[in-house]
Amino acid sequence: MATVILLRHARSTANGSGVLAGRSLGVGLDDKGRDQASALVERLKNVPIAAVVSSPLQRCEETLAPLLSERQLEAVSEPDLSEVDYGAWTGRPLKDLFGEPLWKVVQQHPSAAVFPEGEGLASVQSRAVAAVRAHDARVAAEFGPRAVWLLCSHGDVIKSVLADAFGMHLDAFQRIVVDPCSVSVVSYTEMRPFVLRVNDNGGDLSGVVPPPAPSSEEEKPSSDATVGGTTG
Repeated sequence: MATVILLRHARSTANGSGVLAGRSLGVGLDDKGRDQASALVERLKNVPIAAVVSSPLQRCEETLAPLLSERQLEAVSEPDLSEVDYGAWTGRPLKDLFGEPLWKVVQQHPSAAVFPEGEGLASVQSRAVAAVRAHDARVAAEFGPRAVWLLCSHGDVIKSVLADAFGMHLDAFQRIVVDPCSVSVVSYTEMRPFVLRVNDNGGDLSGVVPPPAPSSEEEKPSSDATVGGTTG
């Protein structure tokens, strides 16, 4: 299968003000976020990106804009990668939510958390993982199993996808950190996903590009190979 770069949108005005934006309209990037989005062009310059898929929300569109312009690419909008529907919590300051009884559930037992008038985190993971795997299969079928594609989404959505890739229960997903404009990388295979990067805020990302297809001679397993695929 292909390799997917999971990009969290750059810092938004809501991130900077401590508000739970959810699916609110009109939430764009702040000045730092725009700088982060511009820096993505350089970070990804050595990564051949076959396709781009994005949450339909404005902050994701603005994050991708410099890169799409540079590469002359268009993003596929995917509603199932949209932010969590926080329902009645949407737009509220985070400091006001810390005292809500549901807050402890979200932190300690998120698989049971359902936001008032919104959706549950278990449903978020279900829709997001299904969308990622479907797009990954599409990209691999169209561009080949060594293709790299980019997905832009939101913190809790990406954390839920990573938890699935790690084989972790959703109740452990709060242990994963996904900063604004960080990238995490997953390579899906027929047997299992392989998590290559998590919350990467560094520089060049060319190391996540799969190597060229081996020749028939190179395909033979070496004598020092192990069952886990590593040596030493």
